[in-house]
Amino acid sequence: MAKKPKFYVVWKGKRPGIYQNWDDCQAQIKGVKGAQYKSFSTFQEAKKAFNGNYSDYKRKKSNTSELSLEEKLKYGEPNHHSIAVDAASSGNPGIMEYQGVDTQTKKTLFKQGPFQEGTNNVGEFLAIVHGLAFLKQNGSDRVIYSDSRTAMSWVRKKKCNTKLEQTAVNRPLFELIHRAETWLKNNSYNTPVVKWETKAWGEIPADFGRK
Repeated sequence: MAKKPKFYVVWKGKRPGIYQNWDDCQAQIKGVKGAQYKSFSTFQEAKKAFNGNYSDYKRKKSNTSELSLEEKLKYGEPNHHSIAVDAASSGNPGIMEYQGVDTQTKKTLFKQGPFQEGTNNVGEFLAIVHGLAFLKQNGSDRVIYSDSRTAMSWVRKKKCNTKLEQTAVNRPLFELIHRAETWLKNNSYNTPVVKWETKAWGEIPADFGRK
């Protein structure tokens, strides 16, 4: 089944406007501090949004409405003495990047990419391992939040169990995967890797906001 087209609105970027693919949108926001952008499923929605204010469309934690108050209380609050990691891929495979942020302030702690011919699961795996290495290097006792059960299982097994095939284009990405697997096999750590409960807490703070 063909993927439904998306329209990307850039309110703040090199050239604000409406773009019909992620690559063109990314070119307008890359390197722009505080870039403002969001995807929409129809051109009409995108046009209306572009003529409005970014603050009216800024991503909100709408997923929290899926649970009752009683159910939310069972999850409690996230541990803010932590970092959150996430990845985004425009296509499967496609251009992929990942990042880690301070869970409370959302300050970017590390960010890698874009990588050619990557997948979201690979990015999630690399983000967790990068976070583990980052916290160990800094002697931090913070925990790591990830919203990917798949990536968390790969980390536990110390193996990126991707079906992605290596090509000349994505060779640098596979070199990074090998480095991550080697790090896991050669390093011990006490950092808990915890599942981010999206239904209770909303999107993970490291989310790229492209959904």
